[in-house]
Amino acid sequence: MLEKIQAMLAEALNLPVEKVAPDAKIVEDLGADSLDVVELLSQLEDEFGIIIPDEEVEGLVTVADVAAELEKLTK
Repeated sequence: MLEKIQAMLAEALNLPVEKVAPDAKIVEDLGADSLDVVELLSQLEDEFGIIIPDEEVEGLVTVADVAAELEKLTK
């Protein structure tokens, strides 16, 4: 799960996958803007067939946060 998220983020933000560390902050460290975040969440929802609740989105700061939320939602 984490590796897939890292790969999707790297592709979306034109970064080498090595830069997308689990503890990297998506906006601050990886340079994503709000549109990037919305597009990524939409891709993840489509990919995994889930809906990420709006109230959970604000807490998704790092790559690991996103992975943990997806693991919770896909169980």
